[in-house]
Amino acid sequence: MIFDNISALLKRISHACIRAGRNPDEAYLVAVTKTVGIDEVREAFDAGLRVFGENRVQEAADKIRHFKEYPGITWHFIGTLQKNKARKAVELFNVIESVDSMELLEKIDTCAGQMGKVQGIFIQVKLSGEESKHGIMVENLSHLVQRAEELDNVKLEGLMTIPPYYDDADKVRPYFRRLREIRDELQNTGHGVEGLSMGMSNDFEVAIEEGATHVRIGTAIFGERDY
Repeated sequence: MIFDNISALLKRISHACIRAGRNPDEAYLVAVTKTVGIDEVREAFDAGLRVFGENRVQEAADKIRHFKEYPGITWHFIGTLQKNKARKAVELFNVIESVDSMELLEKIDTCAGQMGKVQGIFIQVKLSGEESKHGIMVENLSHLVQRAEELDNVKLEGLMTIPPYYDDADKVRPYFRRLREIRDELQNTGHGVEGLSMGMSNDFEVAIEEGATHVRIGTAIFGERDY
């Protein structure tokens, strides 16, 4: 089932890229493995996936260590990160996608420096008024981007957002478009921000049409899960 799901998803990603006039190689599938067991992750790896995402540091630890020797595998942290978990996250993950404050950014840089590592990060941007959604407000973003680019032990790879959920994926399009516009505005003012992590199982095609470079997909690969 997992192999078939991934095959179908990769086709849909490719078609969405083509509709948008983009190269299909520009969009990465991040397989979200929250609550997923070792066997299912291995099956996804065997099906060709190399980028995996986890929401919780502690849950991810054993899983990441199990796959440590697998060639080409990378792990993204995509959940809310508390400062007291930053050191462990830096130790485990190749990329932290949910940097949303100066304090967290500085903590990650300090931990990465102590480990002799350059930590990949995305800055999470809040585009909706939902209290449950995290992220830095747009008006404060450029200052955080500038600081990230000044630090020696982090590499800013892009922006991330989590929009409101709608059954009609097209209603989410304005949020994805806005993040792309913000990225483009940053580039036009000299910042080297490239990636856009946005879109999940229900709306990833719309996200890709609006410029997503990373789509975070769990349910459409592994099925419904009890969280």
